[in-house]
Amino acid sequence: MEWVAVLNQLIYDVCRTIIPPPGDRIPMKPHHLLHLAAALLPSVYMAYLARCPETYHLRLMLLPPIALVTFGTFFRFIISGAEYAAANWSIAAFAIFIVSKDIDWAWRPEGILRVGEEKPGVFIKPPPNQTGKCRSVARFCDALELFCTQRGIGWKFGIGVHIPKEHRSPQRSAFLVQTLISALRNFVILDACESFIKLVPGVNSPEGGTIFRPELPILPRYILSTAVHSASGCMFIAGFELLYDLFALLGVGLLHHDPSSWPPLMNHPWKSDSLHEFWAKRWHQGLRETFFVCGGSAGGAIAGNIGVIFGTFIGSGLFHELAVCTHSQRFDPQGILFFVQQPLLLILERLWKRFTGHRVRGIYGRLWVYFCIVILGQPLVDSWHRRGLGGEYIVNPRISPARLLLIPCFRWFTEVLGLRCVSVLLS
Repeated sequence: MEWVAVLNQLIYDVCRTIIPPPGDRIPMKPHHLLHLAAALLPSVYMAYLARCPETYHLRLMLLPPIALVTFGTFFRFIISGAEYAAANWSIAAFAIFIVSKDIDWAWRPEGILRVGEEKPGVFIKPPPNQTGKCRSVARFCDALELFCTQRGIGWKFGIGVHIPKEHRSPQRSAFLVQTLISALRNFVILDACESFIKLVPGVNSPEGGTIFRPELPILPRYILSTAVHSASGCMFIAGFELLYDLFALLGVGLLHHDPSSWPPLMNHPWKSDSLHEFWAKRWHQGLRETFFVCGGSAGGAIAGNIGVIFGTFIGSGLFHELAVCTHSQRFDPQGILFFVQQPLLLILERLWKRFTGHRVRGIYGRLWVYFCIVILGQPLVDSWHRRGLGGEYIVNPRISPARLLLIPCFRWFTEVLGLRCVSVLLS
């Protein structure tokens, strides 16, 4: 079928025009950050329109060009060097995240409503502290808040999102001190985990390498892969919380936000005793709406509530994998398999409760969670490391406490004990 081949080639050419191959992109320079910032302005305008009544058709009409501007700009540049693969993945993920927000703002006929509103800016019961701010200024402020919010606290699309219990002081000065301590702690954890990963041959190279070292016997091989997987997970958790702490310090310290507007991002995910609790309450909910847009809404339209669950996890897998393969040019099904497994495992928990009358919980529930995340999740982390995730320095070695203090001390200790094989590994 010649027309099919022509159509496929046309689609490929259009996609490559918007998202060119890495070799055809412009090396990123500091002044190119202005280009990326300018590409976000149409999305801010889309958020502004989402707070204006009777703009549904205008938003739908503007969605394609805004998405093209975002993708076309963010994928026009690349940070040169294989060692910057993770940074390029982050830029790609951010572009997909922004476009998913544009879609979310565009496809709601009523716009984006706050809790208690019947239409943008009009409350069912006006709050007593409502100010007489200029309508355009109020909508612009709402647009900025929409652009920055992730969990949707105070907005209708955020209803049902679990907010972890606050453990920090509500007083501003004490909150800032506690958040600063949390940021320093997360920095140390991030640095220690990254430094450990950098010790693993292959994994520490920009070209990437497997966490399942074939030269090792089976037991040491999987002990090492489990350790690298766990360190990678802790690195992600510490990295997310470090960024959130820094933004909280900025918001409360400089912009005078109320500390209550910055609740904890995560809720000790390692304490989960069921997958339901892990994904719904203890893991971060910052990309919940993004994954719903990427797959949950389509799944819900096809199969109702069960479709929302499957679609959301598949959307999460696509989000992560597309961010990777847009730069590495290698699509890896293992990058999605982990996310496809999760709704099936959640269904198993529901079936257990139905047939036994008891939900998954306790020590056996915690072991179940560790098996599902730590063991079944290793192919996912291996897929990322084989494509260079561990090859980039997140923490500069010149300011790394682990590389400046911990590793040299541990190397000296192993040399004293005569453990030369360990000492060579740490060198």
